[in-house]
Amino acid sequence: MLGLSEKTAAVPTVIKDTTEATFLADVIEASREVPVIVDFWAPWCGPCKTLGPLLEAAVTAAKGRVRMVKVDVDQNQRIAAQLRIQSIPAVYAFWQGQPVEAFQGALPGSDIKKFIDKLTALAGDGGLADALEAAEGMLAEGAVVDAVETFAAILDEEPQNAVAYGGLVRAHIAMGDLDQAEAFANGAPAAIAKSKEIEAARAQIELARQAAKAGPERELRAAVEADAQDHQARFDLATALHATGKVEEAVDELLELFRRDREWNDGAARAQLFTLFDALKPQDPIVLKGRRRLSSMIFS
Repeated sequence: MLGLSEKTAAVPTVIKDTTEATFLADVIEASREVPVIVDFWAPWCGPCKTLGPLLEAAVTAAKGRVRMVKVDVDQNQRIAAQLRIQSIPAVYAFWQGQPVEAFQGALPGSDIKKFIDKLTALAGDGGLADALEAAEGMLAEGAVVDAVETFAAILDEEPQNAVAYGGLVRAHIAMGDLDQAEAFANGAPAAIAKSKEIEAARAQIELARQAAKAGPERELRAAVEADAQDHQARFDLATALHATGKVEEAVDELLELFRRDREWNDGAARAQLFTLFDALKPQDPIVLKGRRRLSSMIFS
């Protein structure tokens, strides 16, 4: 399969005007190679004058992974009628000859970028790396539904993409749907079921379930301060800390528990540390530091 850069090398113009006579070639046929955004506008439309330049800038920044076609609705009323355009600006995106996304009205630049990122995810090999990066960005920004759609679109193109599959699981965790996340993780294709991305997602599911049962941090901290040998309270405190995003503090408490009694509860502190490490990226400073400290205790 050709990469997108190869597919579009012979089409230097990524933004153009179209007419009723050329719409089929400019949009329907062209969308079989790369997603095509159609901007329905008119010279008298104020919001169109705001949206148009933002769209053009975002399409230009995509460097050929999408194209843009502009339709003046006054001059091309038949096209507007066929797509039932009732107000402008209106934007449709076509892929493989079919409309796949749409919105009406002016949007801020950040939302336009997300719109284009979702389209590049549909385009196959040439856009997968960028689409994955975009989906991770959406997830980090809290645009979870958009992230789910983008990860799913990537998996339509590459069903055994472990990064996208793990991302889809993590997105459902972020939505609070742990049962669905677990179902996805358990249903991963055999070829990627043991990948680090899926294992990390499974660890996050386990931690999320623990977080739902975590006790109040203040009370647990007081219990530990009152009795440093209350190992259950320290373990529960680590769980509560992780639940509130205090991951490094949670690791510290588990390391302290391991130092005090490494065999407590069948080695629960060590097992929980590995779960925390698995849920994070391998090069995360918390993981690197925590593994070093744990190793020094084990081999001391």
